[in-house]
Amino acid sequence: MAKDISLTNPGKRKKSSSNVPLHEEEMRETKVKKKKKKMEVEEAPVVPQATVTTRNGKQKKMKKTKQTEAPELEGEEDLSPEEKRVLERKMKKVLNKEAKKQLKTEGETVEKSEASAPIAPQQALDYLKCWSKKRTEWKFQKTRQTWLLQHMFDSAQIPDKNFSVLLEYMEGLQGGAKDVSVQKALALVEESGKAPEDGDLQQRAHRAREVIQLLS
Repeated sequence: MAKDISLTNPGKRKKSSSNVPLHEEEMRETKVKKKKKKMEVEEAPVVPQATVTTRNGKQKKMKKTKQTEAPELEGEEDLSPEEKRVLERKMKKVLNKEAKKQLKTEGETVEKSEASAPIAPQQALDYLKCWSKKRTEWKFQKTRQTWLLQHMFDSAQIPDKNFSVLLEYMEGLQGGAKDVSVQKALALVEESGKAPEDGDLQQRAHRAREVIQLLS
């Protein structure tokens, strides 16, 4: 019987993919993965970025987000606690500076408006002066008259020179304003009789007597 040549003399066989060393296959797979990753990066949309310089001179990129969201610091986890504190302090300083600037502007506006408008006593005295010196330009103002009648006994609010003019003005009082002024003057005179040692009260009572004499 003839021997099977394939068994006794195998000869050369073709190399199959199964005989490829394992490390070569791993290298091929790695190259394929890198190529895919590169293609994904190239196809991904480009995100506008900005850089922020930290205290130690390092630059960190910031992703541009929507206006309603706070900017996210790319690589924030790479910042040291000290660098984070520095950035927080810078942001607080900017916010505080803007707040102080706004308060200063508002304060200056209020001060200007207050300075431009005379205070109530000056307005009342100017009203009385206009009645005395510029009768043609004078116009009746109930608010000014009310203030004058409420403070007519107070020499600190209405000096003596202005009180004499006020007496002339009060000659034209009628109705309720006249009656109330007389009642206040009588009450003050009665009160002064109970405290003769009170100099300020006696001075006010002296004016009250003049008012009573004028309007009675």
